[in-house]
Amino acid sequence: MKLQDVLLKAMAKKITWWEAAEIIGVTDRTMRRWRERLEEHGYSGLADRRKGKPSGKQVPLEVVEQVLKLYQETYAGFNIRHFHEKLSEKHGIQLSYTWVQKALQGAGLVARRGRRGKHRRRREPRPMTGMLLHVDGSKHRWFCDQRWYDLIVILDDVPHPISWTVF
Repeated sequence: MKLQDVLLKAMAKKITWWEAAEIIGVTDRTMRRWRERLEEHGYSGLADRRKGKPSGKQVPLEVVEQVLKLYQETYAGFNIRHFHEKLSEKHGIQLSYTWVQKALQGAGLVARRGRRGKHRRRREPRPMTGMLLHVDGSKHRWFCDQRWYDLIVILDDVPHPISWTVF
């Protein structure tokens, strides 16, 4: 259901407001606030009131320019980690490592790192019979008596029906 549909059902008293909160996935308190704003301002009261306002965490343009200029003129060739350390130690610019990384990559001063490879790479089977054999052995009392027997299995890597050799 859409948010609008749930609120309409709650306004028409087909469902209770706390049921609407449960369907939407918000707390009862949030639903009470939404209900008050809905009654006072209509659907426009539910719009995000922060829209159009700049973020409080936004880095000033002068600082961004200073960081990029420092990297180009003084610290060209440094990796991001060392440059980030120099920014905080020598210049007193306290920015997160991730912010510095994204700024340098966005400006084209540092190449983006490629994706990491798979943790385990699947090896293609060897093309010739007998080129790679897997040998496994185990010692066990196979025949329920006191004697120990060795079971040795040799598996060929070529993708054909498995052949077993027992010694």
